[in-house]
Amino acid sequence: MNLELGADAQEFGQAARRAFEAAGGDDLVRRADADPRLREQLVEPVLRGLGAYELKPRADADELEAAVALCRAAGYWALPYPVAECLSAPDDLDVDGLIVVADHAPAGVVAGLSKRWATVTLAGVRSTVVGQSEAGPALVAELTLAEIDTLGAGDLALALVLPSWTLLGMLDRAMDLTITHVRLREQFGQALSTFQGVQFQLTDAEVERAGLDMLAKYALWSIATRRPEAVDDALALRSAALEAAEVVFRICHQLHGAVGFCDETALSWLSRYSQPLRRLPWGLSATRDRLARRAHRTGLTGLYA
Repeated sequence: MNLELGADAQEFGQAARRAFEAAGGDDLVRRADADPRLREQLVEPVLRGLGAYELKPRADADELEAAVALCRAAGYWALPYPVAECLSAPDDLDVDGLIVVADHAPAGVVAGLSKRWATVTLAGVRSTVVGQSEAGPALVAELTLAEIDTLGAGDLALALVLPSWTLLGMLDRAMDLTITHVRLREQFGQALSTFQGVQFQLTDAEVERAGLDMLAKYALWSIATRRPEAVDDALALRSAALEAAEVVFRICHQLHGAVGFCDETALSWLSRYSQPLRRLPWGLSATRDRLARRAHRTGLTGLYA
């Protein structure tokens, strides 16, 4: 079992992060939030330049690694675009992306986009999106669905894992922003980073982020090797991602203080745009419940055991 991304995937992820920064970086999410109709205009040219739409993560292990690296880079800049959902598109449907939804009140971060979407529930029920509401907070739209079939079980693992890599990218950025902040901010004539209490908090946050990094790579390996437990591993990854996000964002906000909730700071936008990933299709308690129901007889294996 190799739990490291290949050199090509790592290089691709770094190139994607630089491309998103050159295209506007933090300003992209601010502009899309002000006018959701700009989302495609702002982001699609960058994705096409990177060759994102040519990736086939279901068919090739190397392209699967490139896909998760791209999702992580998108999360780093809180890219206002459903990259993970686009990369999850099933091969047998004529759609542009796939969204995992709950059985009730389906929703997705697709407001302002003119694309063809499919959805899938944990039971494998697939539908097409035939209508959506106006943009809500963080570009979320309520969806109106028309059922297609019940053949979506094979689509679930990838569609659950890719958004977790996006959330991991957000935690990467939250940690980078906070480390920079405590090094620059002074109190009692010293940088905040020199205080032992601050160092302990940062260590706690980094342990959560680094642990999620390892589990994300394990879930990726589970998909690449077509393990029958891949969906269980994907749900376990989502549960771990939500737990890590809760700890990391709490600590990062504490160390930023009140300024961390102001629109002038990148952490505020990261935190706000992490909410759809953390709440849709299920929050932490609901994710744990679904994982327990699936794995209650056999339990989990590998790193999750």
